[in-house]
Amino acid sequence: MSKIMTVDEFIEARVLPEFHEVVARIRRFMSEEAPNAKEYVAYGIPVYKGRKIFAVISPAKKDITFSFTHGREFEDKYGLLKGVGKLAKHVKMKSLNDFNEEALRYYLKQAMAIDAG
Repeated sequence: MSKIMTVDEFIEARVLPEFHEVVARIRRFMSEEAPNAKEYVAYGIPVYKGRKIFAVISPAKKDITFSFTHGREFEDKYGLLKGVGKLAKHVKMKSLNDFNEEALRYYLKQAMAIDAG
């Protein structure tokens, strides 16, 4: 049976060093803006859960994808959400310059409202 990985262990093992700053910023943002959300590793990636999982961090070789489970339902006045899935939409970040706090706060508020029902 495999050991359950913490988010810190996940980052050390699976996130390329050049993206550690981006992931640390997302985590800090989530702890500030969604302090009641539970952060843990599920389905092989870090997730944020209220009533249900509403956001995930997914690392790749070229960037970090920060996804919102119900992003397709969001208003997107910033035009940053991407993706062709039936529910989720995401924002990709390669550096801290791509971290648009105002837009992410706008998306996160919608994600938490949907999660709250």
